[in-house]
Amino acid sequence: MVEELKPERLYRRCDPESLPFKTTGELEELDGGMGQPRAVEAVRFGIGIERPGYNIYALGPPGTGKHALVRHFLHAKAAERPAPSDWVYVHDFAHPNRPRAIELPPGMGTRLRRDMEQLVEELRPALSSAFEGEEYQARRRAIEEEFAERSNQAFAELRRKAQERGLALLQTPMGWVFAPLRGGQVLSPQELQQLPEEERGRLEREVEELQQELQRVLSQDIPRWQREMQRKLRELNREVTNFAVGSRIEELKEEYAEFEEVAEYLEEVRRDIVQNAREFLGQGGDVQEPGREERTQPPPARRYQVNVLVDRGGMDRAPVVYEDNPTYQNLLGRVEYMAQMGALVTDFNLIRPGALHRANGGYLILDARRLLMQPFAWEGLKRALRSRLLRIESPGQMVGLISTISLEPEPIPLDVKVVLLGDRLLYYLLSALDPEFGQLFKVAADFDEEVDRNGENDLLYARLIGTIARREGLRPFDRTGVARVIEHGSRLAGDSGKLSIHVESLADVLREADYWASRNGNGAVTAADVQRAIDARTYRSDRLRERVQEEILRGTLLIDTEGERVGQVNGLSVIELGGFAFGRPSRISARVRMGRGEVVDIEREVKLSGPIHSKGVLILAGFLGGRYASERPLSLSASLVFEQSYSGVEGDSASSAELYALLSAISGVPIKQSLAVTGSVNQHGDVQAIGGVNEKIEGFFDICRKRGLTGEQGVIIPHSNVRHLMLRRDVVEAVERGEFHIYPVRTVDEGIELLTGLPAGEPDEEGHFPEDTVNGMVERRLAELGEKMRALTARSSGEGNEDGG
Repeated sequence: MVEELKPERLYRRCDPESLPFKTTGELEELDGGMGQPRAVEAVRFGIGIERPGYNIYALGPPGTGKHALVRHFLHAKAAERPAPSDWVYVHDFAHPNRPRAIELPPGMGTRLRRDMEQLVEELRPALSSAFEGEEYQARRRAIEEEFAERSNQAFAELRRKAQERGLALLQTPMGWVFAPLRGGQVLSPQELQQLPEEERGRLEREVEELQQELQRVLSQDIPRWQREMQRKLRELNREVTNFAVGSRIEELKEEYAEFEEVAEYLEEVRRDIVQNAREFLGQGGDVQEPGREERTQPPPARRYQVNVLVDRGGMDRAPVVYEDNPTYQNLLGRVEYMAQMGALVTDFNLIRPGALHRANGGYLILDARRLLMQPFAWEGLKRALRSRLLRIESPGQMVGLISTISLEPEPIPLDVKVVLLGDRLLYYLLSALDPEFGQLFKVAADFDEEVDRNGENDLLYARLIGTIARREGLRPFDRTGVARVIEHGSRLAGDSGKLSIHVESLADVLREADYWASRNGNGAVTAADVQRAIDARTYRSDRLRERVQEEILRGTLLIDTEGERVGQVNGLSVIELGGFAFGRPSRISARVRMGRGEVVDIEREVKLSGPIHSKGVLILAGFLGGRYASERPLSLSASLVFEQSYSGVEGDSASSAELYALLSAISGVPIKQSLAVTGSVNQHGDVQAIGGVNEKIEGFFDICRKRGLTGEQGVIIPHSNVRHLMLRRDVVEAVERGEFHIYPVRTVDEGIELLTGLPAGEPDEEGHFPEDTVNGMVERRLAELGEKMRALTARSSGEGNEDGG
């Protein structure tokens, strides 16, 4: 017979006296996480190797401390590296729609911006003084007077020639004209008509010749003199502008002499100011940049500003950046627009950086799921990592949907290590479906959810508890509180030999235990406070469990905990909702009849069965045929069902219970309803481990306790699940008093003996089982069904021959 488990095997205690401290306040903080040697080694390797494509994907379930551990190692490595360069954008005077990127030492970008702002502030008064000075005005008047003198001389010469020919040069609203003279007076049209025809012909010829000469002066000489005057004025303006601002720009060029790109840019600024000095002086209007205080900033002066894209001033190490909203533009930067005169306009001053710009020269941490949910963000990140260049463009430009003219900022070289945080499923999907993923993220840091429970790790767990308590501002935990948290860690892991290192779940318990300690006025958190927190968490979440148990106790859901029934067994399942899991007993029934070897899964027939559950039922058919009908047809038709199940059934943890119900239905031997069963089974009759064993046992125990423990009730579990047991204290105490029993079984035979009270039976040399055993009764019943099937088949065949004759 199978021996029931002793109380000490149902729950692994942590002795507070084995912990060498009074409270966690005495313990050192735990740096770098706990129990993650594989992940730590991968992170260190990924951070250390400076090769393209060796970015890191930290995979594991949320709450395992991936983010904190990765940040810890990234900050440690960043402290060993110098601060990267500043990056600024300036106006490209040759190509205005292609702003130029300039790399500068840390803090130099802001300095250049201030110097250029000061230069712009000094430009207007300096130019105003220069252009309003007496020397400039005198030289300008001289140039203009020279043009006026040339014009006057040309017209004076025309008047002299006209007078010699008896004509006068007159200026009318319609332009310059020549008119005949007599006695110093201009002839009227009537007087002109009275002149002899020969005289009129001579005057017309003279007028035509002078008109041609006048046309030459107006169309050739005067425009040439005007161009010459404008050229001299421009040269004068340039000379004056150079005198006004040249010295200041030369000072700046000397300050930035070691930066060739800055010196070239300053020389271009000087040339542009010289060419557009009058435009600069004549401008006006208010320009307001989004997000900045309103200020008067003339549009031409914006060309001379410096847009500091990334400022490293004050930094002494490489940056570590976490972007929690990794949209395309938040990653790769954007060009903003502002409304002006009813239109949207932009320039290089409205270029804004992305997370990759801020992390350039350092490290960037991203959440993989959030990244993949943002349109174009994943493709944009891959392109930047692949090309090692940061290009700022809109998503529409990237995919070629927008062809309007916009800014094309010069790309910036990219040197960044990216760390993605995500679950394992995303990692495996990306590895399988994205060919570029493996080329860009060569390092996988796989974070575990649990560690072995031993003395060394118990102490590390205590340090982890103390570290969380300090960082969260909680009270210290005394050794009893730490011991209870360690035990709870094993329960979370579902294994008495393991500890859960799901940091978020652990931190929740610690925070709530601290709350109850404050309510109780305790200076340190004790085991009672931890237990109160665990109980309170359960109470807040177990409304559905109470309703299910209530319906069982009221008889709405049929579950027997006493007596015996043929073809009926109590199976155990787990329901998990919102992070809270509880066990629910379910009645499993089986009916058999003569047939052709089919085992009908009613759940599968109505499509309420998942593939794993269906697989388990098919395994039962294989077991029955292999054990009882290896030499003859299995003349059986059986049906199996989860009674009162109105939703999907998945998993094979009830396959042993279904098999017991089948064996009972075939043999006619009743099954004790005081026992519940869990465990899967293979085709050889071996009982295999299942999940949620603690919740399943407790779910059946709760029903039995509320109905009244009789000392006969208990649960049959797979022997391989014994090491997973971390049962509630009330269950352990009931077992200790002999009111409840837990039996570990290795085979179906051991389970059927417990359920029926009869021996299972071993086959003899011929492969037959003793008749007074369960297996013998099953064998005999199947043989009877086989004989009846053959007789029925023979009779049907004979009747058919007789009718045919």
